[in-house]
Amino acid sequence: MAGILPSLLLTGPSPIDEPRRDSAVRLPLRSTVAELLLCAVVAAVVSLLLQFAAARLSISEPSYAPEALASVGSGVVLAALFLLLAVGHRRSPRWLQVLGTWVSLSAFSTIALAVPLQATRYYYGGSSVDNGFRMQYMTRMASTPGLADMNYVDTPPYYPGGWFWLGGRFANLIGWEGWAAYKPYALTWVAVTTVVAFTLWSVVLRRRIALLAAIATALAGMLHGVEEPYAWPSAAWLAPVAVLTWHALRRPEAPRWTLVCIGVYVGFASITYTLHFGFAVLMVLTMAVLIGAFRVHKGSAWWPTVRQLFLRLLPIGIVSLVIALLVWLPYLLGTSFLLDNPRSAAQHYLPEDGAFLPVPMMQGTAFGVLCLAGLVWLLARCRRSEVAAAMLTIVIAVYCWFVLSTLALVAKTTLLAFRLNVILDVTLAVAGVFGLLELVGYARRVLDRRYALQISMVACALGMLGAITINQGAIGLALADSVETAYEDYYPTGDNAKGHRDPEEPGAWLDDEIRAVAELTGRAPEQNLLLSTDYKLMSFKPYWGFQQETPHYANPLADYDERAAEIHRWAGAKTSDELLGMLRDSAFRTPNVFILTNPASPYADVELPPGQEAKLVLQLKADAFPQLPNVRDYDVHFDPAVFDSPRFVKRDVGPYTIIALR
Repeated sequence: MAGILPSLLLTGPSPIDEPRRDSAVRLPLRSTVAELLLCAVVAAVVSLLLQFAAARLSISEPSYAPEALASVGSGVVLAALFLLLAVGHRRSPRWLQVLGTWVSLSAFSTIALAVPLQATRYYYGGSSVDNGFRMQYMTRMASTPGLADMNYVDTPPYYPGGWFWLGGRFANLIGWEGWAAYKPYALTWVAVTTVVAFTLWSVVLRRRIALLAAIATALAGMLHGVEEPYAWPSAAWLAPVAVLTWHALRRPEAPRWTLVCIGVYVGFASITYTLHFGFAVLMVLTMAVLIGAFRVHKGSAWWPTVRQLFLRLLPIGIVSLVIALLVWLPYLLGTSFLLDNPRSAAQHYLPEDGAFLPVPMMQGTAFGVLCLAGLVWLLARCRRSEVAAAMLTIVIAVYCWFVLSTLALVAKTTLLAFRLNVILDVTLAVAGVFGLLELVGYARRVLDRRYALQISMVACALGMLGAITINQGAIGLALADSVETAYEDYYPTGDNAKGHRDPEEPGAWLDDEIRAVAELTGRAPEQNLLLSTDYKLMSFKPYWGFQQETPHYANPLADYDERAAEIHRWAGAKTSDELLGMLRDSAFRTPNVFILTNPASPYADVELPPGQEAKLVLQLKADAFPQLPNVRDYDVHFDPAVFDSPRFVKRDVGPYTIIALR
């Protein structure tokens, strides 16, 4: 990017890069693959062992004891990491240093995140809001060896199922139900993500700098990323992959296997989080355009330049396409390869943090200072540092995505730009580490040599204190509400982590509902198709649903609006025979279980309009975008008389009436 952006502060090559003379890549292919596989295994084992130890603490809530143990325990690991960075063990074998780094990074992530959840079976956020859908997907994948939609029977999945499919195999391996396996699986992935980030940074940077980058990545994720554990890996790994991409496209001598690795990352994003896949594709293409434009500007012929870059992009595209088709092919076949692709409502969401441009560098916190240092370093070094140029491209691309998302409002949709905030945070935080390292090096060179050791000691102490401050802020503030929800939400046993069971709460009846469905139908959960006003049931048992809770998580192939119209038609039935005829003639596979709210129950919290007092109630949702919340709740009323037939069997459970078709 030299010659495109002016140098603002610094001159000369950046010491962060210091590439090897023969290549910008510091690890050979064999070492890279071996380390990626081994570090993932080590991180998973360490994380699971520490999670097991944390679960045995059994500290009753409410209490600050788990937070104290988490902050002190993870703080000690951070202090040990900084001490090793400052002192080092040059005489110890390199493999032992790398292994110790893997163990320390995975221990840090797990202690910080697992200990606050030590007495609950839920992950951050409990079973509420979006976690309900994530647990539903995990429960579905644990009940089937192949890919399937989380809710609709005989429908190819729309939301990428790669992360959840592997989670289903994890649940099968440990013998747990999908919802119960979600927490240990998610925590393990967070640990693996941190250690893999260290390995990826080691491909393009020195080990010690890669370690600091991995620590900054983990801290940024604790503030904003880990609550979406399936999206966190592709966000955390984007920055080192971007640097590798810049190297591979800019340097003809770069090993070709790096192109395959980049393709693997893009393909991984495509099967885990579609938005990050789209952003990764944009990033790669943007880098190619910038590099090509610079070469042409310097006098290269445009056609050889385009041809060379195309040949570098081709392996990335082929590898990522092959991986993407592993998950997306069934859906593409269901839409005749996009010829009749129905429109999804998934992008119809505009929260507050999506309406304003993100400026984490202006926050008056330790993390904000780190991001500000990162922005300054990116602007100062983008001319002479490939690392800075690649990371600055990410930052610019994020803001361009926000602009495009705002323009998309004209078409009554968005690009969910707020989901890229975590990528921006990670990029600026890691860049901040690089900037502060250069500042320390500059101070050591300019000031009297007698003070070099003191400067290094002060810098190390301040860096450690900053990391501990960010870590404690994440544990005590950023994740506090999600922890509380994890303890308050009800299990399918009808109680929560605190042992509470309030019959006024719908969750208190979950176990009775599950038992009633099994007894009334005599079928396994995956053999039942439910039309339910209690959607949380789908998170705990692999029931199929006639309708998804919201149109935003509904599969476009399932015809959400048409199904809602069909439900309205059923609600208009006057007799049992009429309803049975409608069910028999429906274009959709019809439910064999109805779970409706019974207003006559003393536990039901529902107000009916005049003339509907004796009706059974089903709550549905409609898209209300661009309003916030983006869904509108409304009720559909069924006359209880239409279920007075020998073909139906009924049972009242708390606020619900459960009706099964014989």
